[in-house]
Amino acid sequence: MTLANQQPSHFLALSKPVFSQCASKGLLPAPLTLYRPGKQLALGTTVIGWGLKPSAAKARLFAEMKGLNFITVEDGFLRSVGIGQGELPLSLVLDDLGIYYDCRNPSRLEALIAMPLTAIQHTRAQALRQHWCAGAVSKYNHQRIVHPTLPRGFILVVDQTYGDAAIEFGGASADTFERMLNAALAENAGSPVVLKIHPEVLAGRKRGHFSLEALRTNPRIILLADDIHPAELLPLASQVYVVTSQMGFDALLWGVPVRCFGMPFYAGWGLTSDDLPAPSRRSHANLEQLIHAALIAYPRYVDPETQQTCEVEVVLAHLALQRRMRSRLPNCVQAYGFSKWKRPIVQDFTWGSQVDFLRWKRWRRKTALPMLIWGKKHLEAFPDTEYPDIQTTTRISVEDGFIRSVGLGADLIRPVSWVFDSRGIYFDASRPSDLEHLLEHVDMDDALLLRARRLRERIVAEKLTKYNVGTGSWQRPNSNKPVVLVAGQVESDASIRYGAGQIRSNIGLLQAVRTAQPEAWIVYKPHPDVLAGLRERGQNEDEALHWCDELVTDMPMADMLTQVDAVHVLTSLTGFEALLRGVQVEVWGMPFYSGWGLTHDHMQCNRRTRLRNLDELVAAALILYPVYVSRITGRYTTPERALDELISWRQSKQAALPWWRLALRKLLPYV
Repeated sequence: MTLANQQPSHFLALSKPVFSQCASKGLLPAPLTLYRPGKQLALGTTVIGWGLKPSAAKARLFAEMKGLNFITVEDGFLRSVGIGQGELPLSLVLDDLGIYYDCRNPSRLEALIAMPLTAIQHTRAQALRQHWCAGAVSKYNHQRIVHPTLPRGFILVVDQTYGDAAIEFGGASADTFERMLNAALAENAGSPVVLKIHPEVLAGRKRGHFSLEALRTNPRIILLADDIHPAELLPLASQVYVVTSQMGFDALLWGVPVRCFGMPFYAGWGLTSDDLPAPSRRSHANLEQLIHAALIAYPRYVDPETQQTCEVEVVLAHLALQRRMRSRLPNCVQAYGFSKWKRPIVQDFTWGSQVDFLRWKRWRRKTALPMLIWGKKHLEAFPDTEYPDIQTTTRISVEDGFIRSVGLGADLIRPVSWVFDSRGIYFDASRPSDLEHLLEHVDMDDALLLRARRLRERIVAEKLTKYNVGTGSWQRPNSNKPVVLVAGQVESDASIRYGAGQIRSNIGLLQAVRTAQPEAWIVYKPHPDVLAGLRERGQNEDEALHWCDELVTDMPMADMLTQVDAVHVLTSLTGFEALLRGVQVEVWGMPFYSGWGLTHDHMQCNRRTRLRNLDELVAAALILYPVYVSRITGRYTTPERALDELISWRQSKQAALPWWRLALRKLLPYV
C-alpha cells in the first residue's frame, strides 16, 4: 500500500505520546485510536510510529505480526509557534516508504521531489517561497523579531542537538560537526564565522556538539548564544554550513548558498554543495520541485482555528501573524488598571511578552519597563507634574476595539479585539493617537484596500456591530419626513470628556438636532449599557421624548441603520458603523472617524488634514490598529477570522447571558 494510491480507513497508535501528537483533528486523513489490548482492530487499520524511535520499531513489528499496514509519521517542516511536545504540531508528514531524514532508504519525500511540476504547481511553489520569506517563518516560530548586530556577509555554521536521529541517519556523526567548522574557517579565510546553537540546547533541554568555552578564544568565531529566528539570520549570511539541520532548507528558500556535511532531504539534488556522495535515487531537481514536495505535497496541515485540514498557506499565514504580534510589545511589560477578570485576557493579548501586574504606586520599582494602562482614568493616575519620572517609561493605553463581542463589555463579556496605543488613545481628540497617525501619515496599497472593502462588505452583510446586542424590531415610520437617528452614549464615558465640544449630554444633542432639523422624524436610541442598567442615565435623559419623535430600545443597531436617512452623534461608534453602511453621519464632537472628509463635522481638528475614503478608514480602524485574539485558540487572529467567530457566537446559545449573570449585573464592577 502507498499513500499515493490508497488512503487508510483507520489509524492506530500504540503509545500515548504518539497518539497525543497526532490526535489533532485534520492531521490524519482517517480517525485515530489508541491501542487497547484485547480490543478488536477495525478493518483497514494502519499502524503509525513516530520517526525511527524504538517505539516506532515496536509499532512496525506489531503491524507485521497482525498483518497490518504501517506508516511513519513525523513533524512537518512548518510545525508550530513553540518547541517540542508542549505545543501540538500544525503539520505532520506521513511516509509509507521510510522517513525523510533517513538517507539510507527511500522515502515518499524523495519520490515527490523527483516528480516534475505542472506550470500551476511551479508558480505556487514560487509564491510559497515569497510568502515564507515575507512572513519570516520556519519550523519553529517562538522567537521574537529582533535585529541582531552581526557583521554582514558572515559564514553561518549551524549546530544541532546531540543524538539527533537526523545526524546518524543523514550519514554523519558527532565528529562531523568539528570537521564542518574547520572547513568553514579554512574555506572562507578572513570572513567572520557565526556558530548558531540549536534552540533546545539554549533552552537547557538538550546538548550540542561544541565545547563553547574552547571556541571563545578564536577571534574569527562569533558564538550566537541568543535564540534568534532563522529569518533574522539568513538574510545577513553569505553562506550556510550545516550537517543535516533544517536551517539549510531555510537558507535555500532565502537564496543563500548551502554547504552540507551530511545528507539531509534537500541535499543531493544539485541545490547544495555536498560533502557526501548523493544516493543513486537522487538526481537533479530545481528549487520549486523541492519546495512543492517538502511544503505542499508531503505534509498534512491543520488550521489551528477550525481544526480542519487546510493548505500550507493557511498555516504559514497564521504563524507569520503570531510572530509579528508576539513581537509588537517589549519582552517585559508592566500592566496597571486591569481588574481581575481582565487579567487572563491581558495574558492572551500580550502573548509573547511577560506581564507584571502592578498595584497603585508599585510602578516605581520597574520604571524602565513599558506600562500598559487600561482606560483613561487609570492613565490620569500618573499626572506629569506629580510624577515626572513616569515620562521615562513608555505608556501604552489599552481599550476595547471596534468589533468587540456578542454582549456588552459591562457584562464582563470577553472581547475579541483590543487596541494598544503608544501615542494616546483613539477617543481622546485632545492629543494624537496611533490611529490618527495611521490615517494622517500612512499610505495604503491596493491589496490592503481590497481587503478592507471585503471586510466592510461582510460586516454589513452579516449585520455586525461592536456589541451585537438587541433582539427587538422596528419599522421606519410611514412618513415623507427624513428619519434621523440620534445615538445616545454613557455621559460619563471618556470619549465625551475628551472628544465632545460644547454639547456634552444626550439631551443637549437631541436639542441641537431638533433645532437643526425641525422637520425630521427623530429617533433616539439610548446606549445599551444604560438600557441594561449597567451605567447611569444621562442628565435629564428621561426627558428624551420631549425632543424626539420616537424612542427605541432593544432594536439591533445594524438593522436600524439600514432604515434611517442620517445619524447624529457626539462621539459614538454608531457614527462609524453608519459610515460602513453608507449612511450620512453628522458629528457634534470629534471621534476618530471625523475630520477626514467622510462626515459632516461641527468641530475641527487641525492635526487632521488628509482626506480619506471609506476603505482607508476601515483599513486603519479595523485592520492596522486593533489586535484580535481568537476565542477558540486564545492566539492572535485576523479581523476576518474574528468575524467568523462572532457570527458563530451570535448564532449559538453562548450569546445569551446565564440567569445568574443577569441577577448579578449590578454587583459585578466593570473596571
